[in-house]
Amino acid sequence: MSSERKRTRPLPRTPVALSVLNLLAERPMHPYEMRMLMRQRHHDRAFQIRESSVYDTVARLADRGLIEPVEVSREGRRPERTVYSITEAGREELLDWLWQLTSEPATDYPAFAAPLMFIYALGRDRAIAALSQRAARIEAEISSSDAFRRAFAAEILDFPRIFGIEEEYAQAMRKAELAWVRATVAELRDGTFPWPAPEDLPEYPAHGA
Repeated sequence: MSSERKRTRPLPRTPVALSVLNLLAERPMHPYEMRMLMRQRHHDRAFQIRESSVYDTVARLADRGLIEPVEVSREGRRPERTVYSITEAGREELLDWLWQLTSEPATDYPAFAAPLMFIYALGRDRAIAALSQRAARIEAEISSSDAFRRAFAAEILDFPRIFGIEEEYAQAMRKAELAWVRATVAELRDGTFPWPAPEDLPEYPAHGA
């Protein structure tokens, strides 16, 4: 199979693939080193890091001509390790993919939208209880993120802010969601967010009526 045909095959765009391409854009390395760097840089705060998924992703990227093996080494009795480098096609894919992810808002709904759509089924009191529990858990996540970032900053002095910007964003989203949930709970409790009785629910005409 030619390299041109490999480049035209579609690539499942997963967080692991994005991480592998990004790491290899820095320098050549073998999959084990990639996995260690993912953990050291706490990529697992964005996606789950499995050894099998890293190796499978490397194989798929190589099959598509986005990365290529450049060296095979062995240390003592350890298995051979293949060092990979990103190709020009891989750099183009990485830059195009990052541009798309950064510049275009996602069109899929957040997971929280589905339960909110049907929250009426819980009843007012249980809805308030569920939202209050969610608020408490978000507060805990915010505190955990603050503690993590303080510890990380103390461990690595002068750490460039740009390499932690994803956690800044995640923290901003948590705080925004927490503010919305708290405000909604307050409105449900004081009655400014009306909870209709079953007989007051609107009726929609049957399809084709």
